[in-house]
Amino acid sequence: MALRAFAISTKTGIGAAALVVGLILAAICAVLTRAEFGSGLGPADWSAIRFTVFQAAISAALSSLLAIPIARALARRRFPGRGLLVTLLGAPFILPVIVAVLGLLTVFGRAGWLNMALSALNLPTLSIYGLHGVVLAHVFFNLPLATRLMLQAWQTIPAERFRLAAQLDLTPRAVFQSIEWPMLRQIVPGTAALIFVICLTSFAVALTLGGGPRATTIELAIYQAFRFDFDLSRAAILSLVQLALAGSAALLALWIIPSVSMGGGQDRPRQRWDARGGVQRIIDILAIGIGALFLLLPLGAIVARGLAGILLTPASVWQAAGTSVGVAMVSIAVLLVLALPMAGWIATAKRGSVEAVGLFGVAASPLMIGTGWFILINPFADPIALALPVTALVNALMALPFALRILVPPLRDTVQVYGRLSQALSMTGWPFWRWVALPRLRPQIGFAMGLTGALSMGDLGVIALFADQDRTTLPLQMYRLMGSYQMEAAAGAALILLALSLGIFWIFDKAVRMNAEA
Repeated sequence: MALRAFAISTKTGIGAAALVVGLILAAICAVLTRAEFGSGLGPADWSAIRFTVFQAAISAALSSLLAIPIARALARRRFPGRGLLVTLLGAPFILPVIVAVLGLLTVFGRAGWLNMALSALNLPTLSIYGLHGVVLAHVFFNLPLATRLMLQAWQTIPAERFRLAAQLDLTPRAVFQSIEWPMLRQIVPGTAALIFVICLTSFAVALTLGGGPRATTIELAIYQAFRFDFDLSRAAILSLVQLALAGSAALLALWIIPSVSMGGGQDRPRQRWDARGGVQRIIDILAIGIGALFLLLPLGAIVARGLAGILLTPASVWQAAGTSVGVAMVSIAVLLVLALPMAGWIATAKRGSVEAVGLFGVAASPLMIGTGWFILINPFADPIALALPVTALVNALMALPFALRILVPPLRDTVQVYGRLSQALSMTGWPFWRWVALPRLRPQIGFAMGLTGALSMGDLGVIALFADQDRTTLPLQMYRLMGSYQMEAAAGAALILLALSLGIFWIFDKAVRMNAEA
């Protein structure tokens, strides 16, 4: 139980939470003021809504179903490099979307490796644009997430159940039906719902691989209405539809995601007697091999193509890279100012439900927040001049839910262990943070900072609304190079962006962690 009377930053935390809610509500209210509901939505808008829901449902279903054999194989097998492979499954989450898209184009594009092989065999080639490309990219990003979630659930099954199944001489099919299927019925719906929410608010994937009347998402329709038509009313109505869809899906995901518990065990090593058969071994090898190839081949393509094109990158790429690093640093600073006091408040709050305040930004997409703040800023100042500060602020708000999930659990444990002693020594507020909390939270703080910096480096959302030729980030500059068919220069920019994103993540995560352990 958290110590209710032991407040380490209650006032500051409540103030930070109120600021976050106020910033998002201000954007929503601004959008409401420009929405002319009498005009309604046109056929193209309804088509975008249908396509958004359809592609999100297909992407969620495929990601969840394909993750089952991969997670099962990883749970049953031990092999050299398994730990590295599981770690690499987290790479697409911090990988800039525009970089991953270029890797997918290199492998699956019109002139990609796959189509070259199909042409050599005189077989029909494939198109990556439209629905196929959007779903392919979403599966690439979300298959690792689904696999990690299911692998964790598989590891909660006590080893004693598999030992008992071996003693009863159950077939692999019987083991699956009696032990694994009940777990999957709990975890798969929640995983699919979470991925569905993520795919609803995807922008960069639809911008690069979608487009056209039949492959336009709500986010892309908002961008087109804002950037090309400057129809703020239509953009506002679409933003509200996006908020309603994403908010409803997020609530559904929170409602159906269970806390998976398969009962207690004696923490014995997990040895799977049902996985020794030749057929089972072949199935597992194929699942791991195909999954690893699908995830790692585009990453290898980015590196190989980027090394060949890095010398062709214009000076504007390096200038944009410097801008992106600056925006990432500001996002990290804003995140710390908001996340630390909010984490302190949540960790000592009587009701755990206050943590939902940090999830408020999940339902509001970055484009909707950017649209709202453009409307608010426009009467008083030039929004384009404030493009970079607004982008940094929105990036911090989008990373806030992840940071709170990283910081709150260890901080709550710290308060439970050291709270009474610190309270007896009159060490509350800043002294508690300085001498007790921060030294123990340094690894988590570093991880949250690295994650925020990597996500900010790869963002192609708000900046696409505000930017001009003089104010651009590296993802936007890379997208412009791809739009002008300078693919080699874009590949070089992708490698730079990849190196900077992973570098920022490593510096803050690993360096801070090593210093904390020294």
